[in-house]
Amino acid sequence: MRKVIQLAEFIDSFNRRIGYATAWLATVMVIVQFIVVLLRYVFGVGGLMLQESLTYMFSILFMLGAGYTLLNDGHVRVDIFYGAAKPSTRAIVNLLGSLFFLIPFSVLIVIISQPYVAASWAVLEGSKETSGIPGVFLLKSLIPIFAILLILQGISNSIRAYIALTYKTD
Repeated sequence: MRKVIQLAEFIDSFNRRIGYATAWLATVMVIVQFIVVLLRYVFGVGGLMLQESLTYMFSILFMLGAGYTLLNDGHVRVDIFYGAAKPSTRAIVNLLGSLFFLIPFSVLIVIISQPYVAASWAVLEGSKETSGIPGVFLLKSLIPIFAILLILQGISNSIRAYIALTYKTD
């Protein structure tokens, strides 16, 4: 059981480090957006690559931060019964939700996204705009990474829910 708990702690630590690293993108995005607005409305200069960088940063923030958000229970859920439920009921919901919804759906995303990402890498897909960022293939690579981070955090959450059910304290 100790090894299983260590696995959950490792996964949590991994997603926490990724979450902390990607959280800084929010600040960078604000600065870049300010620069884009300043260039456009004060100096009359447009920068497509700078504007596209905002899309890239948002995508990285969203995709790589999903596991961290799940770790911190920050995803949206229908909280009709969950909020008032006992800890053991919450653990059952978390365990079943991870095993029957989160992990299978994330595995499906990994499987289905493979041809999409591979096709993008095959041509080193770039922006549709001539002066845009030539790294769309890198952006699309975040799709399976996003799902893998969710799978890992789903495993950790399942382990913690199982432990909570095994050693009930309600």
